[in-house]
Amino acid sequence: AHVESNFRPAVYSRAGARGVWQFMPGTGRHYGLRQDWWIDERADIVKSTRAAARHLKDLYEELADWNLAMASYNAGIGRIQRNHRRYGPIDYWTMIKRRLLPRETRNYVPSILAAMIIYHNPELYGFNVKRDDPLEFESVRVDDQVALEVVSKEINVSLDELAALNPELRRGVTPFGDVEYALKVPLGKGAFLKERLAFLPPDKKAQFQHHKVRRGETLSGIAEGYSSTANAIMQ
Repeated sequence: AHVESNFRPAVYSRAGARGVWQFMPGTGRHYGLRQDWWIDERADIVKSTRAAARHLKDLYEELADWNLAMASYNAGIGRIQRNHRRYGPIDYWTMIKRRLLPRETRNYVPSILAAMIIYHNPELYGFNVKRDDPLEFESVRVDDQVALEVVSKEINVSLDELAALNPELRRGVTPFGDVEYALKVPLGKGAFLKERLAFLPPDKKAQFQHHKVRRGETLSGIAEGYSSTANAIMQ
């Protein structure tokens, strides 16, 4: 994760990968990470980590070699398998010597191994690091759509802190149509949020209705049906 993203859950790559574990859209969906207009679970700290663990386990079970599993996480398992079909069961270092992998992948596994070595004894390598406190939070199921801005005011937690705990929320609003969605809040705020949500008036909940567009419909026609305006729907 350090090599992939420097532990930044919201970061995008030029190729479209996202999150601490830099999942591509297709791989993320394969491992059950929801991606839609409201949410991108590739940035969910917990769900993406579990998905990455399953992905790495699958790669290792297929290749029986951790260096090749890590290389295929970066370059794709298809490239490793093509090398094996063409050259036999050669290992990662042989692929490096023969330049059978892209430059990024040739640097990728050594970078991970180096990071692991330094992590275990940073002072030996000239790193005097003050460790961050562990990231601790509670999760609260949220049935209705509600904006982080509202939650922030209700439980007296900064909007920036809530956004940092929930980087999967693409619009700053909990997702539509997911009764199992759990919002992450600072430790000690979970019970308070449950209490506040139970008494949250309708006008403080996200004011959205959802309409499935049928062939031939126009924005103005939809707006008229909801006593709204085309501009409001566009926004």
